Amino acid sequence: MELTEEQLKAAETELQRYLPQSLEIYTFLVLRNRVKSDPYVVVVDRWPKFSVVVCKACCEQETDLFKDTMVFANNGAILMETIRKASVLDWNSSGICLKSLDESHVDLVTRTWKFARNREVVGMIRNMVCNFPSCCVLDAEGKPVSWILTYVSGAIGMLYTLPEHRGKGYAKVLISSMAKKFFGHGYPVFCFIEEENLVSYQLFKSMGLSEDPSYRATWSEFNF
Repeated sequence: MELTEEQLKAAETELQRYLPQSLEIYTFLVLRNRVKSDPYVVVVDRWPKFSVVVCKACCEQETDLFKDTMVFANNGAILMETIRKASVLDWNSSGICLKSLDESHVDLVTRTWKFARNREVVGMIRNMVCNFPSCCVLDAEGKPVSWILTYVSGAIGMLYTLPEHRGKGYAKVLISSMAKKFFGHGYPVFCFIEEENLVSYQLFKSMGLSEDPSYRATWSEFNF
């Protein structure tokens, strides 16, 4: 349901309870409720005890398609149920859909992975694509523009969005989709993030994942 002006003020107060995970949408509402800005629609899964909030621009002209859509959720399953509704996010009009990666996408994933310093990684990535869960956003031509894979350890990773498609919320949709898939099978949801990668760290934190400060992982390469 779309929130009214009065409900937006109440939502701001409620979102304060979920800081820092709700920081992006909370700050948006703080400004939205006090300063005139571009028209946005704020939708929740239910009122007043909502689990999902979606802030999306009113697309009145072509350039509006490049404005951010912001999402907050405290329940992954309800998030996926909500954003799949055309009344919330019209995936068809934007020409995209969600799908698992297949072997034809191995070369693309390999070329964009920053650690693919040699062709030996192709076999590893092919194994991940063909035998482990993955999810990608396809454009109108059926080509992946954003994707996430699963390592053999069970960790989700290799999250990547083509530069020209960033800022559209695809990463959050992919993380939520994978989390729902894992939860549905009773698997743990976890990932490894480089310590200097603050963008990814903040993204996964905003999606409800928490850090274990006592745990660190390292990777080593051996020449046999």
